[in-house]
Parts: sequence; C-alpha cells; structure tokens
Amino acid sequence: MPGCRYGVARESWEVPFLAVPEEVGALRRILRLHLTHWGLPEVVESAELCVSELVANVITHVGEGVPTTFRLGIRDTCVRIEVGDPDARSLPAPVAAGIDAEHGRGLALLDAVADRWGVVLREDCKITWCELATGLGMPTGHTGGRRVDRGEVVIGHYKDTVNPEVVSPLLGVALAEEAAVDVIADLLHWIRAHGRDPDAVLERAQAHYETTLGGSG
Repeated sequence: MPGCRYGVARESWEVPFLAVPEEVGALRRILRLHLTHWGLPEVVESAELCVSELVANVITHVGEGVPTTFRLGIRDTCVRIEVGDPDARSLPAPVAAGIDAEHGRGLALLDAVADRWGVVLREDCKITWCELATGLGMPTGHTGGRRVDRGEVVIGHYKDTVNPEVVSPLLGVALAEEAAVDVIADLLHWIRAHGRDPDAVLERAQAHYETTLGGSG
C-alpha cells in the first residue's frame, strides 16, 4: 500500500466505569463509533467481542461493581484495547474450558480472536490488553485497498492543481474531504456539459459503491 497522504488522526481515548454487565453495551457502542470514525470498520466485530470478554473477566474474577478503566488506542498499526482493574495480585490466563464450564472461556476466546494479548501489573492495578491487526501500512494510514488508493491519487492531484500552495506532506482528512466534494461537483458539471444526467450518474455511483463496499479491487 502506498503511503497515505491524507493522514487519519486516531487519538487514544480512555473512560472510567464500574464493572457491571449494564456497562458493556455502552462500551461496545462507543467502541464502534470510534473505530468507524477512525476508518477501521473491519475490526469492529472482533473489538466488541474483546472488550466484552475483558470486562466479563473483571466482573467474574475481581468483582462486580469495581472501578475499572477502558482505553482504546493505536499501537504501531494495531488497535489496542486495555481494561484496567484494581486487582494487582493475580495474572489471568486462557483456559481450554469445556462447554459446561462457568469460568475461563472468556480469555480463551480472547486468545483466539486477538492477534496478541497480555497483562501489565502495577502497584495498584492490573491492565489486561489485547491488540487487533488492522491492515494499515502506518498508524495514520488508511485501509480499503486499491479503490481508496486510487481515490487518494485523484484527490491529491486535484488539490495540487487547484491549491498548489498547500505543500504539507500530511494533509488533514477535513481538507481532503473538501477536495473530494469539489472533485465530485466538477465531475457533475462535466457530465451535464456533455448532455448526460448528473442525478442518474450519482445514483449509479452510489449503487456501485454499495455493491463494492468492503472490496479491495
């Protein structure tokens, strides 16, 4: 994948919460929003599963209602999820539990879903973390394959032509979005000037986008 000219800002995010089952749904929703905003919808399902299992592990083995922290960030090119709890005495471990086992299945599942996971012990807390591969080539890069790469080339060429004074090597996504709007508008003018129907073309483009969503070609 070529270098991403229009970097995606992915700032770490942390929130305290009480380890109760009712909080899991809210954490999953916030997680989904952040990952979608980061342009990483492909890892949402696995990330939601990981956070559910990490919180369930705290509830089961540390105690329901204990003060806990959830942190989401990017480490190198991986999504990193951390759940901190006040029990610094013990290390969790995956267990190959049977189907009727009440405990231990969560971290075994985490072991299967995450690319790697581990535990950091501190004086007053324990942080259990996991990482999920994203397919990014760099922390501020993009996914999406050749279609996104081609779109970035078009946007970059347009910006270089219309606003050549903008020379930043890493332009913001907001700036690129404005350029994309200008590109689409200019193309619609071109279509109208050549006797075609801009609305019909937009409908076809939207349908084509939806049918190829998730593809890399």
